[in-house]
Amino acid sequence: MQIGRLAATVWEEVAKSTRDQRAQATRRVLGYLADFPGGTWQERWDASPIGQGLVAANSLGTRRGTGLAIAPGVRALYCLRVIRPSLLTFRRNPFQNFAPMFIAAQADPLLDEYAEQVQAHQLRHVHRREALSELCTLLTVQGVALGDVTAPAVLHFTQENRRARGTLQPGNKTANRLVGQGMWNVLHAMGRFPPSTPATLRAALMRGQRSVEEMVDQYPIRNQSVRGLLIEYFTRRRADSDYSSLKNLVLLVAHHFWEKIERINPDQADLRISPADYTTWRQMITVKDDGKPRSGQDSIVIAVRSFYYDLHTWAAEEPERWAAWVAPCPVPPGELHGLGARRRRINERSADRTRQRQPLLPVLVEHVETRYDRTRQLLERANEAVEGELFTHAGTEYRRVITDSDHKLLRHGDAVPTRVIEEATGQLIHIGTEEEAAFWEWAAVETLRHSGVRIEELCELTHLSLRQYQRANGEVIALLVIAPSKTDRERVIPMSAELFHVVASVIRRHTRTGRPIPLVSRYDAHDKQWSAPMPFLFQRQNGTTPAVFSTAAIQEMISRRGEALAESHPGFRGLKFTPHDFRRIFATELVNSGLPIHIGAALLGHINIQTTRGYVAVFDEDVIRHYQAHLHQRRQVRPVDEYRETTKDEWAEFDEHFDRRKVELGSCGRPYGTPCQHEHACIRCPMLHINPKMLSRLEELEADLLARLHRAEGEGWVGEIEGINLTLRFLRAKREDTERRVRRPAVDLGIPSPRSVTR
Repeated sequence: MQIGRLAATVWEEVAKSTRDQRAQATRRVLGYLADFPGGTWQERWDASPIGQGLVAANSLGTRRGTGLAIAPGVRALYCLRVIRPSLLTFRRNPFQNFAPMFIAAQADPLLDEYAEQVQAHQLRHVHRREALSELCTLLTVQGVALGDVTAPAVLHFTQENRRARGTLQPGNKTANRLVGQGMWNVLHAMGRFPPSTPATLRAALMRGQRSVEEMVDQYPIRNQSVRGLLIEYFTRRRADSDYSSLKNLVLLVAHHFWEKIERINPDQADLRISPADYTTWRQMITVKDDGKPRSGQDSIVIAVRSFYYDLHTWAAEEPERWAAWVAPCPVPPGELHGLGARRRRINERSADRTRQRQPLLPVLVEHVETRYDRTRQLLERANEAVEGELFTHAGTEYRRVITDSDHKLLRHGDAVPTRVIEEATGQLIHIGTEEEAAFWEWAAVETLRHSGVRIEELCELTHLSLRQYQRANGEVIALLVIAPSKTDRERVIPMSAELFHVVASVIRRHTRTGRPIPLVSRYDAHDKQWSAPMPFLFQRQNGTTPAVFSTAAIQEMISRRGEALAESHPGFRGLKFTPHDFRRIFATELVNSGLPIHIGAALLGHINIQTTRGYVAVFDEDVIRHYQAHLHQRRQVRPVDEYRETTKDEWAEFDEHFDRRKVELGSCGRPYGTPCQHEHACIRCPMLHINPKMLSRLEELEADLLARLHRAEGEGWVGEIEGINLTLRFLRAKREDTERRVRRPAVDLGIPSPRSVTR
C-alpha cells in the first residue's frame, strides 16, 4: 500500500528496522479503519471509536501485547495528513517526537524558519519544545499550513485546548493552564500577525473596554425607549467619569434599578414610578441576587436620585433632548435620613478592624522576614552543595538532589530548579521556588506597611518611580513617586531606610544577571486597558514572558501567610489581612505619632482630610479640633508677603533643619517647621531613628535605667518606677527594630556613571 511505503520512506534518518516497524504499524491502523463505513480514510477515522476520542491508540495494541506498537502508525498518519484528528482525540493520544517528525514530513520552508526562530528566542528548553509541539498540534487538528495561520485561529485553538484538557483531566488545575504563549510570541516576532495584534497571547485574550451599548445590553431591558435613554445618559456621564466608575453606574441604574422595576411592573413605559412600585423595589434591593443581605443600599438610592436630578438639570439646558423624560424623583426626601450615622458606623467598623490587626502586624512582619531569611540562606547553601551532598542548615539535615528530568534539562544547557530533600521526613523541597515566593511575600508586606500605598499603586511602581533630592552638603534623600491612581493625582513621598532597602532589594533581584529590568505592559483590571511597556518593579517571569503581579496575586500571597500563622497563632484564626489594612495601620501610626493630619493626608494621597480622619482608628477628636483651630489662627496672622519665592537664607535654614535633627542616638524624623513635641525625650519618641552604630550606647542606657529602677523599687517611688518601666519598654522596642534592620543584608545598587554622548 502506498501510504505504508510513505511511512517507511519519508523519514530516512532512522534505522531500517524502525522504518519497517512504522510502516507495518501504519498498515495495521489502516486495516483497523477499513472495518468502519466511509468513502475516505477521514470518514472511516471519524466513525471509529479512536477517531471519536473514546479510546486511546495503545488500546489497539502495544509492543508488549501484540509484538507491534500501533501508536507510531497513528502518529505517521497524522504527520502525513492522511487523517485530521479532533483536538480531544489528539490530546488523548500524546506522542513522543511528534513535532520534529511533523516538520520533517511537511517540507515547508516557512515551518522550518519557525523552528529556527524558536531556537533563537530566549526561552527555556521546555518552552521551546512546547512552542514547537503546540504549533504542530494546531496545524494537525485544523488541517492548515503555517502560511494560513491567523491570530484568531491561535486564539480559537487556545480556548479549545483548555476545554479538551479539562475534559481529559477533570479537577486538575494545571489542565486550565494557558498554553501557546511561546507559539504566539514567535509568530508575532516573525511578522505573521498584523502590526496591531497584541504582543502577547494574554493581552489578546483580555477583553478591552466595552461600549456603553454593550454595558447596557448586559441586562435584559424590555422597554427599548428607556434603553435608548439609558445609553444617552451614560454616554453623557462618560465624559466626566473613568471607565470603572461608569461601569459601576450602569450596574446601579440599569441593573439594580430599571431591570428590577420592569420585573415588578413589566408594562412600565416611562420614569414615573408609583409609590407602591417604589416600595416594592426598595424592599427588593435589601438583599442581593443570591439572597444575602445587601449592605450598600445607599449607593443604589443615591445613584437613582442623581439620575433623576441630572435629567431635570439637563432638560433646562436641552429641552428638546431630555424634557420628555423628566419625571418626579421616586426617592422621598427622607429616604437618606440617617446616612451620616450609617457612614459613621462604617468608619467605626473600619477602625475596629484596624485595632484588631495593628497588634498582629509585628507578628506578620516577623513571620515573612524569618521565612525569607530561612529560604534565602537554605538556597545559598543548597546551591553550594553538589548532587547527593548532605548538609545541615538551622539544625536540619538536607540532601541536594538533581532529578532525571533535571539531567535532561542540563544536557540541553537549560537552568534547573534547586531541590533538596529533608532527611528526617523525606520531603522533596523546591527551595528555589519557595525562596522566590518568600521574597515577593516579604517585599509586598514591607512596601505596603512602610509606604501606605494602595494595592494598585504598589503594582504600578516602576524603576522610574525612584527619585532623589541632593542637599547642598551632599546628603541624598530618597523619594518615591506614586503614579496617579484613585484620585488621579501624582504624589511624592520620602522613603525611610526600611522602604529604600526593600525597593533596592527588588531592583537588585531583577538586575542580578546584568540585564536591566524587563519592559512589560500591565493590565488594569478596572479600566480594562494595557499600559505602555515599563520597568515595573513587582513583576516576575510567567512561563515564556514576564508579567506584572496582579492585585489578586498580592492578596493571595498575604492571605497565604495569614493562614500559615493561624496554625500557631490564635490571633490570626478567622482573621484576614488585606492590602488596604496596611494602609489604614500606616495612617493610624502616622497621626498618632504626632504628625499633623493634613501632612498625613498628603502622604496618603487624600484630597479631603475627612478621608484621612476616617482611616485613623485611634485618635482623639479634640486633638484634631484644637490643631485645626491652631492652623486656622496661624494662617490668619501670617503676613501676605510670605507667599513668595524662597530666599537663599530660607533655603539654607531648610537645609540646616536636617542637620538639627541629628541627635546622639541617631536622627529625628520630625517634619520641617515643627518643634520637638516630646521635650527631647528621644528614647520614648516614635520619631527617633536609631543609628545601628549606637546599639552599644543603648546597652549602657538600659543598664543605667535598671540601676535606677532597682533604687526606685527599694525606696518605693511608684511614679518613678512607672516612668522607668515605660522608658525601658520603648528602649527595648527600638533596639529590637534596629537589630532586625542590621540583620538584613545590605543591597548595593552601585554608582551610575554618565553615558558618553556620541555625535
